[in-house]
Amino acid sequence: MTGVTNLLSLATRNLRQSGILVAFIAIVAFFAILNPTFLSPGNLTNIVLQYSYILILAIGMVIVIIAGHIDLSVGSVVALTGATAAVLVIRMQLPWWVGVIAALVVGLLVGAWQGFWVAFVGIPAFIVTLAGMLLFRGLTFIVLGNVSLSPFGGTYYSIANGFFNGLFGGYGVDVFTLVIFAIGVGGYAVWQVRSRRSKVAHQQSVEALGWFILKIALIAAVVMWFGYQLSTSRGLPFVLILLAVLIIAYSVITQKSVFGRHVYAIGGNLHAALLSGVNVRRVNFWIFVNMGLLAGVAGVVFSSRTNGAQPGAGNMFELDAIAACFIGGAAVTGGVGRVGGAIVGGLIMAVMSNGMQLMGLDQATQQVVKGLVLLIAVAFDVWNKRRAGAAR
Repeated sequence: MTGVTNLLSLATRNLRQSGILVAFIAIVAFFAILNPTFLSPGNLTNIVLQYSYILILAIGMVIVIIAGHIDLSVGSVVALTGATAAVLVIRMQLPWWVGVIAALVVGLLVGAWQGFWVAFVGIPAFIVTLAGMLLFRGLTFIVLGNVSLSPFGGTYYSIANGFFNGLFGGYGVDVFTLVIFAIGVGGYAVWQVRSRRSKVAHQQSVEALGWFILKIALIAAVVMWFGYQLSTSRGLPFVLILLAVLIIAYSVITQKSVFGRHVYAIGGNLHAALLSGVNVRRVNFWIFVNMGLLAGVAGVVFSSRTNGAQPGAGNMFELDAIAACFIGGAAVTGGVGRVGGAIVGGLIMAVMSNGMQLMGLDQATQQVVKGLVLLIAVAFDVWNKRRAGAAR
């Protein structure tokens, strides 16, 4: 007995994940109907370039939230790491890679600093990172001397603004972009098949074979369509490759590694994790070190994208990253969440921001809409938990 169930049953059981995908599709369709240019190759490329740093922050933030913490300082860390790179590359005229390494090192040091206070001193992450938000913003002003630095130019500028285009040729369509997307689709299909076989072997419920094939075919079609759109614009963005590597790596870390299981254990039931022998202090420390590293990566990407560093850079980034995680299915109380869900949540934020900009809505209206969406997402999470509890 393999426990094969129909698609409706699986969708109901995994309402948090399936609901967010339906919402994402509906939002995309809504803006596409209102504005025909929304799904144009140029605009899709702009969405990737303009919101990649929020997605990078969301990857680290979802791990923090799964463990039952929060990080309010990531926007300030993005500003500080970008400022560090700018001082070295622009003011001191050092090579671009020196600025990148320095930004990542600063991010790691910031993560270690906050991880120490949270893990070993025992101060709640909310307080530590609130203090960090003020501390690192002030350090940004000091590092920059209260002035903006620009431009980076050269290779550093290309990190978030460069493209792979023409490597395999093509007439109006970049073949290399299509090949990379085809490899990604093939890898996803193989991973899904192996996952299904493993579930069947362990007598776990899976969707019917027909639905399984249809799901992969639909996802492959959407992904290849997206790849084709990019290939007819400027090609494959460098930053999209970086983002794909981070998503794959952290999906494996959170789902397949001992560290990932410990993070879920701490967020799900701290007392049980302690009794099970989980070194909670060490895991919490490395959670914040990792968040600092990814904030450094986001700082490099954002400063490259804007071609400079400003004292006010990264303002409100922490709220966008947190919102992406909660919209993507992370639980307020911890123990629940996935990297893929955070990415979908981040894409919803990106699509809404881009779509409302194309509609000409002012910034105030955009903030109102984002706030309502976040509130609805958290309310949905609370309702879903009550529904699951009642079913038991």
